[in-house]
Amino acid sequence: MPPTHTLMVADDHPLFREAIGAVIREGLPGCHLLEAESLSRALYQARRHPDIDLLLLDLDLPDAEGLSGLAQLRESFPQLPVAIISAEQDRRIVLDAIGQGAVGYIPKSTPRAALLDALTHILAGQVYLPPDIMRRPPTTSARRQQDTAIADHISSLTEKQREVLALMVRGHSNKRIARELNIAETTVKTHVSAILRKLSVTSRVQAIVAASDWASPSG
Repeated sequence: MPPTHTLMVADDHPLFREAIGAVIREGLPGCHLLEAESLSRALYQARRHPDIDLLLLDLDLPDAEGLSGLAQLRESFPQLPVAIISAEQDRRIVLDAIGQGAVGYIPKSTPRAALLDALTHILAGQVYLPPDIMRRPPTTSARRQQDTAIADHISSLTEKQREVLALMVRGHSNKRIARELNIAETTVKTHVSAILRKLSVTSRVQAIVAASDWASPSG
């Protein structure tokens, strides 16, 4: 029986790779797991295995600083889903990672059950944002300015566009949104384009982040 998913863990700590590998193998039976101790090795593995469903990337690899590894992977393999798994819990870095194309951000402190839940959501095509970190607001003044700007953008959406955005935040595809709202998929695409324009963002993920951020509590 072929593996259900192929995942790669790129982290320079053997004990962490071993630990997360055990969690993945137990929670995702049949999963084919690849390992890389550096960005260069991750790039090599990605070239050899074009069927990788998800790459879990640490931000502290010896040959990549911060989000530079994510940028290189996105440039070399734009279709490869990359999620960050890191000890870093700065809310700004989470948003920057998503803005640069990461499909999720998983803190290394995430409990086993929550980790498997996050992986399941990502493998199902949804974006995962760590709720504890996303509930932490930036500075009070920056939060007020941000809330006002996002609220103004969202208030400019039509009722139907808000319904579409709400389903986008839940990780629904255009096809599923069309089915739920009983409208044509081409109409959903038109609404999504309008939502991106009105929210002043350039991608679906950025729209989801903006909407989720606006809806999260401020303190």
